[in-house]
Amino acid sequence: MNSVSMSNELTELLNGQNIKNQLSVSQLVERVLHRNEGVLTSSGAVRAETGKYTGRSPKDKFIVEEPSTKEKIDWGSVNQPISAESFDKLYHKVLSYLKEKEEVFVFNGFAGADPKHRLPIQVINEFAWHNLFAHQLFIRPGAEELISHKSEFTIVSAPNFKADPAVDGTNSETFIIVSFEKRIVLIGGTEYAGEMKKSIFSVMNYMLPEADILSMHCSANVGREGDVALFFGLSGTGKTTLSADPNRRLIGDDEHGWSPNGVFNIEGGCYAKCIGLTREKEPQIFDAIRFGSVLENVVLDEDSRIPDYEDNSLTENTRAAYPLQAMENIVEPSVAGHPNTIVFLTADAFGVLPPISKLTKEQAMYHFLSGYTSKLAGTERGITSPQATFSTCFGSPFLPLAATRYAEMLGKKIDEHNAEVYLVNTGWTGGEYGVGSRMKLSFTRAMVQAALEGELTNVETEKDEIFGLNIPVHVPGVPDEVLQPVKTWSDEKAYKAKATELASQFNDNFKKFTNVPAEIEAKGGPSVK
Repeated sequence: MNSVSMSNELTELLNGQNIKNQLSVSQLVERVLHRNEGVLTSSGAVRAETGKYTGRSPKDKFIVEEPSTKEKIDWGSVNQPISAESFDKLYHKVLSYLKEKEEVFVFNGFAGADPKHRLPIQVINEFAWHNLFAHQLFIRPGAEELISHKSEFTIVSAPNFKADPAVDGTNSETFIIVSFEKRIVLIGGTEYAGEMKKSIFSVMNYMLPEADILSMHCSANVGREGDVALFFGLSGTGKTTLSADPNRRLIGDDEHGWSPNGVFNIEGGCYAKCIGLTREKEPQIFDAIRFGSVLENVVLDEDSRIPDYEDNSLTENTRAAYPLQAMENIVEPSVAGHPNTIVFLTADAFGVLPPISKLTKEQAMYHFLSGYTSKLAGTERGITSPQATFSTCFGSPFLPLAATRYAEMLGKKIDEHNAEVYLVNTGWTGGEYGVGSRMKLSFTRAMVQAALEGELTNVETEKDEIFGLNIPVHVPGVPDEVLQPVKTWSDEKAYKAKATELASQFNDNFKKFTNVPAEIEAKGGPSVK
């Protein structure tokens, strides 16, 4: 099947009598309830369950091996190749399947809040609640923008269509396939809505660097003086909590681009974890979950329909999707200037990394490539003690290009804009997990605030002898002894053994990068090799 016939087939689908195009939030909520896809909660949000798949399915994600992209993609376990022939056949099957549906829902919008660098997208859904999700997570066009909208990338999502691995070349019934030449994301066999969000992020992670724009898996906010901060960090490190600052306005909570003009949000909404959510801990998120928002796999009281955010019986990965406009303290549109401060967040369960340290450019590139945090005992079957986990650029599942491409761009931009970079440990102090205690949030907030306000720019520092990190001697609002990990342990020998163990894991992980300039590892990594 050639591109022309594929395009004609898509046009035929979009011109069908079953197409529900650009429905409003109210109309989509009506369709969700009428079709029994979800229920209304006490706050007016829609709650849907995703069945078998309650999270992403990375082993079922593919990129079509095509002439124009073959040499650019960083092929491997993250970016698995699939043939153009397999994609074309599966695409034809899915479109034929959707043509027979009573209703198919279409959303037209954008990825990228900066008009100069945004990607017009189209999302075609079998489920009304998935289309509501797309409406809230991507950038919604104005009336005039909608008239001139021409999609440059299309998601086709058919959760109830299941692949046959023996025939279709997939690994299971589930598939998430990106064709960069045909500008299609094809999704089937999974009801987890997050696959749509992250597929477009993967697309932007390919397209933006090609336009010399750094794509980033981070949150961002801006202060009263226009100073911009970025927060990188894996799940559980405090990225959402620390970027939701009442004294600063939120640019976005997860995906951003850094262009020659500054930072812009890729999305128009938020996709927040809500296990354990309370109004006291996360008032902005809690209050954003209202009419038009989507809750995934959250357990409700049968009668009152009040969400029980503590209940993880369906999954630990309960989620809320809502538009940025559901929050008060935001930047509109979601664009700002160049970052003054960059914060890498890690939750070190070994209890050996400093609670805050200033990074040189080489250290920033080293820790960006490393993307370290730790998994805790009990979070996964078989994990009985803390384990180091490394996710390149704090987002390895979503990077189609070689990791060094993103790191080099970051290093260049740090230089160009004189951004200060800090590594902040929100994990353990006084011992490893099970012995020490979690770093006090009030201390972390004080350290981050000092960094953002420039109070650490010229502060005196001491070099950590194992990791080579520059640790501030004083931070306002934080006891001096807390800043030096070794001083918080009762047994210095035990501290050095544990710190050396983690340093060794950093070194072993970094060996996978074969084309990194030698000075990045020499000057950026642990002092203990």
